[in-house]
Parts: sequence; structure tokens; C-alpha cells
Amino acid sequence: MDGSLAPAAEGGERTLAASHLGAARLPSGDFVLVGLAADGAEAFRLALPDRGHAAAVHPRRPEAVAFARRPGTFGLVVDLVSGAAIARLETPAGVHFMGHGCISADGARLYTPENDYARERGILGVWDCADWRRIGEIPTGGLGPHDVVEMADGVLAVANGGIFTDPAMERQKLNLASMRPGLAYLDPQAGTVLETAEPEARQASLRHLAMRADGTIAAALQWEGEAARAPAVLALHRRGGALRPLAAPEAAQRRLKGYAGSVAFSGDGRLVAATSPRGGVAHLFEAETGRFLAEIEQPDVCGAAPAGEGLLLSDGMGWLRWIGPDGVETARRETPGLAWDNHLVRLVA
Repeated sequence: MDGSLAPAAEGGERTLAASHLGAARLPSGDFVLVGLAADGAEAFRLALPDRGHAAAVHPRRPEAVAFARRPGTFGLVVDLVSGAAIARLETPAGVHFMGHGCISADGARLYTPENDYARERGILGVWDCADWRRIGEIPTGGLGPHDVVEMADGVLAVANGGIFTDPAMERQKLNLASMRPGLAYLDPQAGTVLETAEPEARQASLRHLAMRADGTIAAALQWEGEAARAPAVLALHRRGGALRPLAAPEAAQRRLKGYAGSVAFSGDGRLVAATSPRGGVAHLFEAETGRFLAEIEQPDVCGAAPAGEGLLLSDGMGWLRWIGPDGVETARRETPGLAWDNHLVRLVA
């Protein structure tokens, strides 16, 4: 999920050195959250209690909440100027985070996709950003909610992966034969599902979301069926319509191996990218037409976020790559000792 800290936010006089956040693993096996400057230089490093995943950025304060990778239960509130942890969130018993979250545009509420495995349902945890107290929860209308974004009207778009897991059985998927993924739109005030868009292939699990300024949602999917029958793993959606899959030519599509690890629009909104760490490639499409533009080979690539008018990609081998708005690489940087995890989060547009 992309976040963007408003330049005129509270505390805006405190200059951010970082433009992006990423979780990483060190050679020691320890885990860190890293703030990256626009050129990829390290702005700060914060030790994590366990493996991290993604983060939610506060729109009015220089703060973000970094989440544990599922089935983790911690969230750390991070001061984006100093790089220090200033608060810690913990899920209730019988619930774990899914690695993502979003903060409302007014800065008042944090919404966290969660697996309520004790009651076998998906929920959004609701937290008060004034003091980071948990104040409620909202059913997502499906199982395995993984990512969430807030739309301009306050409606929440949630990727229900459709898969039920229980931490007692590690990451085993317990309902593949009956899974029902979907992109759900929720009214956070009423706690109701307004609309759901489901993929034609029921074993295509919706996982990650990105949103363009005009409200177009991009979804990254992961195929849980027979490999030879893998459908497109990137789709676009506008409310009131159907999911629109975007696929590369056949040979390139096969290289994704039915797995999209992250999704992002370019900074100017013209491109949409899906990454596949399993395939070691990123695919770029023209967002308006759905036309396939390019395949970028990058071993273990997964992280993707807007950067300038283009994109920033990261991988588990320790490399960062910048892609221009024309889909061509403009720069790269090695970050020795940092194996980047699944996601990058933009802090400043």
C-alpha cells in the first residue's frame, strides 16, 4: 500500500530524510525497518522484534505504523524523523495482523486487516491514532483480508484473500477447495459491505492493493490452483464494474508463476507494475489501456512503490532499481547486508 505524508502536516517543520520505508533481513538473521532517502541512501534503521512486512503512513504527522508479517501480532509506531519507535500495538488474543494497514485521510483512525482465527472470520481492527488504542473492529465480509486502502469518500477497499489459516498450523491453507476471494468495499461508519468484486477463478487469491488518484484500484493476486491453469495475477477495478485482468503475452505471463507479490502505480499514474519474486520479474502495463509494456528481470523482486513520476523496485538480493515513467530503468543501487522484504511504502509524494 502506498502512503504519502502531506508536506503541510502537523510537525511539518521537522524535515523527513526518508522518502520510502522497507523491512529487511540482516545477515545475522535479525530484522530491521529502514528509512530510505530518495537516492536509496539509508536515512535510519530500526530493529524489529520479528520479521516485518509493510506499513501505514500517517497523513498529518511524521509517523508510520510498521506491521509484523502474518501471523505476527505487533505493530510499531515509528517517528519518521528520528527513526525511533514511539508506541507499540498488539492484537487481541485469537487475532493476528496480516502485515498491512491504512490511516484515514483525517489522521484519526488506523484500519488493520486481521485474521480473527478464533472465530474464523476476517476483520479490520480500528485504532485511535491519538493514543493508538484499539477501539473496535469491522467484519470484512470474507476470509483472509490482507490489504486495505481508503478511497476519497472514506470507503475502505479490502482485499479478501479468501483463505483461512490458523497460526497453530503455521501457514497451512485450510480451505482451498471452498475459498472465495474478493475485493470488498466497506462503509467504516456502518460496518457494512457496499460492494464486492470477485475474480472469475475462485482460487485466485486477492492479496495486495494500490490506488490511483482517480480511484482506480490495482490488485495483485496469487494463484492457488493447478499451475498450468494460472490466470492473470494483476487486475484493475473501478466501483460498479468487474475486475479487469491484465496479462502479458503467454511466454512472459508464465514467468510470473501465478504469483504477484506486490503492486504499484507509477508516480504519474500512467504505469501499473506487478512483481513476482518467484519468477524474478516485474511486469509493467499501461494503466489506462491495460497494454503490456515491459518485463524487467530482477531476481527475487517484490517491493514496488511510486518514486517521482516512476517506480522504485526492491529485491531480496539487496538491490534497488528506479524505473522511469516510460518503463525504462534510470538507476540502481546495491544495499549490502540488506535483504529486502516484500514491500516498499512511499512516505512523500
